[in-house]
Amino acid sequence: MKKLTVGILAHVDAGKTTLSEALLYRSGRLRALGRVDHKNTYLDTNAVERERGITIFSKQARFSTSGCEFILLDTPGHVDFSAETERTLSLLDYAILVISATDGVQNHTRTLWQLLEFYRVPTLLFINKSDIAIKQKEELARELAASLSPACIPFFEADTKAELDERLAVLDEAFLEQFLAEEPIDCGEIARLIAERRLYPCLFGSALRLFGIDFLLDTLDKYTLEPIYDGTEFGAKVYKIARAAYTRLTYMKLTSGSLTARDELCYLSPDGKRMSEKVSQIRLYSGEKFEQVERVSAGEICAVSGLSATYVGLGLGVESNTCKPILEPILSYRIQLPDGCDPVRYFPLFKELEEEEPSLHLYWNASLRQIEARLMGEVQIDLLKRMISDRFSIACELDAGTILYKEKIAQKAIGVGHFEPLRHYAEVQLLLEPQPNGTGLIFDTRLPENALDTNWQRLILSHLYEKAHRGVRIGAALTDTKITLVAGKAHLKHTEGGDFREATLRAVRHGLMKAGCELLEPYCRFHLELPCAYVGRSTSDLQLKFAEFEILSSNGEVTVLSGRAPVSELYEYPREVISYTRGEGRLTFTPDGYDLCHNADEVIAAVGYDPVSDLENTPHSVFCAHGAGFVVPWNEVDNYKHLDANISLAPAAEAILPKAASLAKKYQLSDEELESIMLREFGPIKRRRYSEPKRKNAAADSRHRPKKPPQSERQMLIVDGYNVIYAWDSLKEIADFSLEKARESLMDLLSNYVAFTKTELTLVFDAYLVKDGVGSDFLHDGYRVVFTKQDQTADTFIEQMMHELGPNYRIRVVTGDRLLQFSAVHSGILRMTTKEFESEIISVGNEITEFVRKLAERK
Repeated sequence: MKKLTVGILAHVDAGKTTLSEALLYRSGRLRALGRVDHKNTYLDTNAVERERGITIFSKQARFSTSGCEFILLDTPGHVDFSAETERTLSLLDYAILVISATDGVQNHTRTLWQLLEFYRVPTLLFINKSDIAIKQKEELARELAASLSPACIPFFEADTKAELDERLAVLDEAFLEQFLAEEPIDCGEIARLIAERRLYPCLFGSALRLFGIDFLLDTLDKYTLEPIYDGTEFGAKVYKIARAAYTRLTYMKLTSGSLTARDELCYLSPDGKRMSEKVSQIRLYSGEKFEQVERVSAGEICAVSGLSATYVGLGLGVESNTCKPILEPILSYRIQLPDGCDPVRYFPLFKELEEEEPSLHLYWNASLRQIEARLMGEVQIDLLKRMISDRFSIACELDAGTILYKEKIAQKAIGVGHFEPLRHYAEVQLLLEPQPNGTGLIFDTRLPENALDTNWQRLILSHLYEKAHRGVRIGAALTDTKITLVAGKAHLKHTEGGDFREATLRAVRHGLMKAGCELLEPYCRFHLELPCAYVGRSTSDLQLKFAEFEILSSNGEVTVLSGRAPVSELYEYPREVISYTRGEGRLTFTPDGYDLCHNADEVIAAVGYDPVSDLENTPHSVFCAHGAGFVVPWNEVDNYKHLDANISLAPAAEAILPKAASLAKKYQLSDEELESIMLREFGPIKRRRYSEPKRKNAAADSRHRPKKPPQSERQMLIVDGYNVIYAWDSLKEIADFSLEKARESLMDLLSNYVAFTKTELTLVFDAYLVKDGVGSDFLHDGYRVVFTKQDQTADTFIEQMMHELGPNYRIRVVTGDRLLQFSAVHSGILRMTTKEFESEIISVGNEITEFVRKLAERK
């Protein structure tokens, strides 16, 4: 029997918890059906959850059908707890996305859809409350296909197999052939498409009235595939920390191997300390109840006791740590404790709450001696206050809250950090570059080992990673910046580890001071539904709040607006909407990253931050003269530095692709030029042209044969695809992320080149390592693309092609392979290196830019 981990996700109030209850009830797990409004559901057991009628903590339940065992994960639907939902996505084998038929696709639904796509989770859609929806199921299915994906195909319970096959035929060519041949589509093939995220079944029903629940269970049983766990060594992902009866529990999913009670696990604690602890108990939870077992295997979700320093996102055994959630808090609150409560004493205790609920980001502000919490919204505020009251019997309050701003460097700069008091020495130079929004901080080095020892370079990078870097406008967190080590120097006798820490941090601040920073603020995407009578008021308000929006729909009674706006302007607006629409309007919004602050000058003036006076983040350097150290201000450090990085700060010119075919001959390197280079480098070509065999009566025969017209030589350009990709920096960066994208980019480049030069071109890709590869040969935008067969290299194919084309072609080969170049030269073939080919395209683009500029000036 297969075992699957299935998660249920939804926008708030879509009926997610009700669907969980229905699945447990219809599978026989529950004897009585609980309801959210009755506060007796099986999974929502926390007091705040039952009071508000929402899910806050992800919980698991177990049930089974005739062919499958399920571990059901019920996740929070409220936007304030999106991070909790995101943490469970990496554990799921399948996901059920619940959408309310009355509300349709909401902003938070789209956010969940994007997260499911990011984590590559196969997804089924359940359209709940279909019994009370005004729209027909077919209309709802069309809206889902338009809003989410064309692969959203309705699975109606009343359909015959033939009717379902007809809808599925549009997704896959093999399905279409089977349908046209009147052959039924195999259920295993349908399951394969769902597992590959090429098909998203849409099921309709009502969780409250138990309509469509049995059909959903049958679909899960019939159209799902059990994941394969190949590894034998233990590996697990930690996704939750909880406490039950004073026992610390670590919730994890095993991804390989097995785990037995009293096994010893080794891992690193959050502060880097190596831990080695034994597993005391293994519990399998379903709701609040659990079963204690001795052993679990891959695919199982369990709670383990005995581990004291684990944390959410930790990878155990062969599993690596998971990345931080994409969604992050946007508001900061100061926790106000009652008189007599020392915040220094209570802060370590409050951090236990953050272990259990990592979305409660707690920080200690040393300068103000206060505890701060970074949260998503009001529901998290209530939860934090309730948890502190229940755990520590303290009635605390939180202030009004402030927006969490961020900063990024404004332009490229080199920061210099020098630390040389007496008997100490270190100098570090860092290249700081702005990155696209949402990139975060990137640290790298481009120093060879002979310039600075590897151990010093690693130490510098570790100091960059460990520091929470701040900007220079308001002292906000630094983001979207790449910091690269470009120069460094140590002293053989006087340099110690702490010296490089001082030099590194001063170099970062020096670069930020030189280049300046841009202030960023959080933005959100909003969805506003209100009566048409209030559209004028709402559009006026949104314009004043610096929002970008559009009217999605209007039926004469209700108008729907959607757009993007700063969180600082929109955060309090939902209350205004409820007020002026008399409760008929509804505004929802979800975080949408950071962008340039709309009122940066006001924020900077209000904060009044002085980066020079920030002694913990000083930009100044320390040099030594006459046996004593002295401080050099940041604006004079460049005059004292000991190294010169020789890095150009000018922006690189972009390569512009040629598009004007009439300019082809003007910018193309001529064959005569290439031939002269070949003759100068390698000597004359020693290839004999083909001629017909001479016969004795050739002279007589020639009198009777008509003379053939002279044949003109055709030009052929052969390109070694992967050689070009890994030789051009722009394509190599793409290939590091996706080789398929790099191939597509190269093919697009050559499409423009062929249209521009009118040259016959063949692009060859190496596929000799592809098992059972039969190769392929096809035309793409007017030129030939070849993928070689198994055990056939691109070099072999190109050499064979050069031989077959014969003397009627003037052949050029673009490659960086020296052996292939040597072979081409000795065969009389003109060769062009990858860099020469790139230079030709770039020079053409630059000339065309100048040509267009002159045309514009004439007009």
